[in-house]
Amino acid sequence: MGILENKARARLFYKYLSTVYDQVNPFIWNEEMRAEALELLEFEDDMTVLDVGCGTGFATEGLLEHVDEVYGLDQSRHQLEQAYEKFGKHAPPVHFHRGDAERLPFATDTFDVVWSSGSIEYWPNPILALREFRRVLKPGGQVLVVGPNYPDSFLAQRLADSIMLFYDEYEADAMFKRAGFEDVKHAFMGPSYEPDVAITTIGRAPE
Repeated sequence: MGILENKARARLFYKYLSTVYDQVNPFIWNEEMRAEALELLEFEDDMTVLDVGCGTGFATEGLLEHVDEVYGLDQSRHQLEQAYEKFGKHAPPVHFHRGDAERLPFATDTFDVVWSSGSIEYWPNPILALREFRRVLKPGGQVLVVGPNYPDSFLAQRLADSIMLFYDEYEADAMFKRAGFEDVKHAFMGPSYEPDVAITTIGRAPE
């Protein structure tokens, strides 16, 4: 388990990163990548969407181009404070919650879409979190998770494993299917200098 696959350490990490997150993020997860991921989902205006690990609200902004209302959840108070400055703390169209991906504070069969980008790498138990995603999704609902693709070289793999969760499409396939998802598919994306740095997995909750 990597050093940041620990909730307390991840919160401390984002306490400091949150102040510069929106300046650093475009080098790793940019608007073009976000748009490419959004195209993998089927949207209708009245869908209810949950953004898990919403951070400062970068993905939330993209989701609001497709739906009228988004629920955002993050465990970092400091990241959420940055999001509040963009969207407000309590008013629609975004409803923010501070919480844990492994214990979502929402009722079963609530959402049409659960999205998570740049969060799975910090989860101590990703399958438990994915099962929570399936629980809160309506039957037939869509899930999309963006995480870091496992590097090719041995040295890069050792470094990656020491920091956080990295995985390939075969591991992603196994995780999502163990969590109960169907129609699981994967896409690779990234900035121009590293086009396969991220792995995006989509699937559906059983009908």
